[in-house]
Amino acid sequence: MITVLAFIVTLGVLIVIHEYGHYRVAVACGVKVLRFSVGFGKVIWRRQATPDSTEFVLSALPLGGYVRMLDEREGPVAPGELSMAFNRKPLWQRTAVVAAGPVANLLLAVLLYAAAHWIGVDEPKARFGAPVAASLAERAGLRAGDWVRAYSLDGAQWQDVRSMTDLRWEVTQAVLQGQRLHLMISDGQGRGQRAAVLDLDTLGAKDIDAKLMRSIGLGAPYSGDTAVLARVMPGGAGAKAGLRDGDVVRSIDGAPVSDSEQLRNIIRESAGRAAQTPMLWQVEREGRMLDLSVQPSVVTEGDKQIGRIEVALGKPPEMVTVQYGPWEGFSHAVSRTWEVSTLTLRMLGRMLIGEASLKNLSGPLTIADYAGQSVRLGLAYYLGFLAVVSVGLGVLNLLPLPVLDGGHLMYYLFEAVTGQPPSDAWLERLQRGGVAIMLMMTSLALYNDVARLLGLH
Repeated sequence: MITVLAFIVTLGVLIVIHEYGHYRVAVACGVKVLRFSVGFGKVIWRRQATPDSTEFVLSALPLGGYVRMLDEREGPVAPGELSMAFNRKPLWQRTAVVAAGPVANLLLAVLLYAAAHWIGVDEPKARFGAPVAASLAERAGLRAGDWVRAYSLDGAQWQDVRSMTDLRWEVTQAVLQGQRLHLMISDGQGRGQRAAVLDLDTLGAKDIDAKLMRSIGLGAPYSGDTAVLARVMPGGAGAKAGLRDGDVVRSIDGAPVSDSEQLRNIIRESAGRAAQTPMLWQVEREGRMLDLSVQPSVVTEGDKQIGRIEVALGKPPEMVTVQYGPWEGFSHAVSRTWEVSTLTLRMLGRMLIGEASLKNLSGPLTIADYAGQSVRLGLAYYLGFLAVVSVGLGVLNLLPLPVLDGGHLMYYLFEAVTGQPPSDAWLERLQRGGVAIMLMMTSLALYNDVARLLGLH
């Protein structure tokens, strides 16, 4: 129920702000607005102060909205109202009205990010768990417990890293830009700083997902110097092997285990063991050392088989409070909105030319899932999630597709260059093509959503 409500609120806020941008600028330009609708289809609520004023409606299908303006192309206009028709307005005013919706979403994102920064969030400290064998982090000399203090793209200008979330964001951007990432590392107490380099430019990755992060060496944050079993699920492979809550895993097949992230990786990779031979675990229980034979079960995750023993691993990672002052929070909000916008455009461009997988395209089911998760984490997380979706909506609507705001802006650019608008015949062809493209994108996004829910991606 929380997920459904969060999804409805998310859609409602973003649609209202987008359409209000169109509406507010249209009114400012002297355009008569006939209807402001949230949703499509059957009207379930309406309000209109006078017969000549704007009709505000709520419709049954809340997956969008629209602002209907007086326009001679859509119906007859009384001679006394011709000056208020949208099509009679100067080119710059029509452009401003159309651009106002996406711009409103981007401005909303800035405010939401700023509010989230001012409230502050508790995030995992930027400390590495044990890097996966042969990962970029291991090759760079990173060890379990290393604390990332700063990053740089050129090794000269450094920026602070406040949390693991910050680090993941910078890694993601560096991967998409095909750049190396320089890190300034210390131990957990901030002593003994040294530099390390992640050769992210060698990846050529198409999917930004958990699998990629593991290949880089960014798994779960460091959660202590011991691999503790927080909870052993009844009936699972761990319980059958005799493991108990609170057991500390010291070694597996004679190799020391330093932390929970290393243990998690060993369990996952156990599916590739020859003939699925049991592993010899040495665990510490109430001061005694025990040897147990553990046989992980094998499950399919996406296109890969992994090992699983049905236990919850480790203690919660060390957390830090990330909070900004008034001006710093606002400036970071502007920067993050710009970064997410450019990241979204780069990702769409990479998908278009085949350099990124189409699996990265998400739809309403994924948005609903993330909305529910962010609400459960707290207000600041939900505001940050709203900001991300608002940026996505703004950028998407600026794409030069005929059915989107960006398509209309392309028409106006053509008119500005040639001195006349595109012909009706061309507009009809472009509209049909735009609808077809949007239907394909929507279908692919829904397919990806369902595939993720079924564990196929």
